[in-house]
Amino acid sequence: MYLSIGNDMAVRESSLIGIFDLDNTTTSKRTREFLEAAEKEGQVVPCDDLPKSFLLTAEYGLPRVYLTSLSARTLERRLEEMEEK
Repeated sequence: MYLSIGNDMAVRESSLIGIFDLDNTTTSKRTREFLEAAEKEGQVVPCDDLPKSFLLTAEYGLPRVYLTSLSARTLERRLEEMEEK
């Protein structure tokens, strides 16, 4: 199944590692360093709007960071709804 992350984008549920709130996680120096390194390596998929959260995925051994304008809680709810079906 696929999780819709906004802006006509979706990620495969099986490749999802984590959903993170940008306001809470970017207070950590390690998270900021991780996001900067991912951007330098071309692993970040930006969103059109102001990002509120990011998703970390790995598919075929390739890490990818998706920035999304949806909140982490909204994405979590979508995952819960998928599991109920």
